[in-house]
This record gives sequence, structure tokens and C-alpha cells, in this order.
Amino acid sequence: MGSRFAGRNGRIYLSTSGAGDAEYLNFIASWELNLATDKFDVTAFGDENKTTVAGLPAATGTFTGWMDDTTYQAYDAAVDGQARKFYLYPSFTSQPSKYFFGTINLDASYSAGVDGAGTFSGSWEAASKISKN
Repeated sequence: MGSRFAGRNGRIYLSTSGAGDAEYLNFIASWELNLATDKFDVTAFGDENKTTVAGLPAATGTFTGWMDDTTYQAYDAAVDGQARKFYLYPSFTSQPSKYFFGTINLDASYSAGVDGAGTFSGSWEAASKISKN
């Protein structure tokens, strides 16, 4: 039987270059992994309800965090056009051996305002199969 956990110990690791090793991405506050499969309508005359067949699966996601001027991993990944190795850990302390991994293409966004802390966010799409360990 598995265990439940709080998300506060989640982590993201992202490589600093296309071929580099994945390193801890500092100051992340949340992440999301979306798994979806294309569905094609194959409803025919006489069917009692709509019917679909599954196509290829897709994986996308997002993350948000606090801007840090000592590392620009997300910026570098967004501007150089290289797919990056990445690892998403739901809880690094309770089950560090449980994670999702693969390579991604990343977009990054940065924001700052007079009324709050500087933030950054990323949105990504799979560049390879996203697997779970």
C-alpha cells in the first residue's frame, strides 16, 4: 500500500544543457504534470453513444517559483532550443525513488512587480517519452 504525502517536499531537476546532467532547480513552489491522449471520434450509424479510439499520448506541464539571480537554468533552456533532461519528484523525502522523468522542451516566463516578489514560471512539452520510476 502506498503512502500519502504533502507536496511541500516536491522537487524538479533540470539539465543545464542538452547533454548535461540534471541539477536541482531552486526555489520551485509548484509543478504540474498533464498526461493526455488524443482521442478520435469513430461513432458510426447505429452506435448507442459516441465512440472514440485512443491515439498517441502526450505529456505537458508547468512549474512556478521564485526568481533567483544566481541561476538561469530555465532561461537557458528556453532560449537555446535544446531538449533538457528533467525529473519531477512528488516528494523527495518520503519516497525519493518515485519520480517522473524524460526530456522536455521548455518555455519560461519571468515577472516582477512593486507589490510582490519576483517570480518565474515554465511550461513544457515532452521531447521524449515521459516515464515514471
